[in-house]
Amino acid sequence: MTSFEKIDIKDFTPDSFGLKHKWMLVTASKPDGTVNTMTASWGGYGVMWNKEVVFVVIRPQRYTREFVESTESFSLTFFDKKYLKDLSYLGKVSGRDEDKISKAGLNIAFDKNIPYFMEAETAIFVKKLFVQRIQEDAFLEKDIIERWYPEKDFHYLYIAEVTNILKRK
Repeated sequence: MTSFEKIDIKDFTPDSFGLKHKWMLVTASKPDGTVNTMTASWGGYGVMWNKEVVFVVIRPQRYTREFVESTESFSLTFFDKKYLKDLSYLGKVSGRDEDKISKAGLNIAFDKNIPYFMEAETAIFVKKLFVQRIQEDAFLEKDIIERWYPEKDFHYLYIAEVTNILKRK
């Protein structure tokens, strides 16, 4: 069995474990226990309202957004580069269409009813504090809209408090 150690949130920075510039899995479960995940590379880590928080963005059409919306907490997991092919697959295939987690061969575990993956190097558990759809009229640099939002499918921005961090021993 894989073992993890708890990391003090105050000691954690995004560079602590080389998390910058890596893909992560955003994972949540619905009240009925079903789990879904998606690959993400945009987001951030910082302080808001005197809390350690993450900033996660999810497009409206992503199936995982339904799961994140239906729960108070979710996880972000980061992996060794040997899982890059699996993370790519999980980002391309929708959980609406198939059991992509099983097909990727990843194993779900739970910490206080929040799903994460046993194969992860680091798991960050978060509680939602804020959600808002990014608005077109809020952009000061309009070329961002042309480049990243040609379909006008603006992300939902989630600000979530970090409640626990597990790191592979």
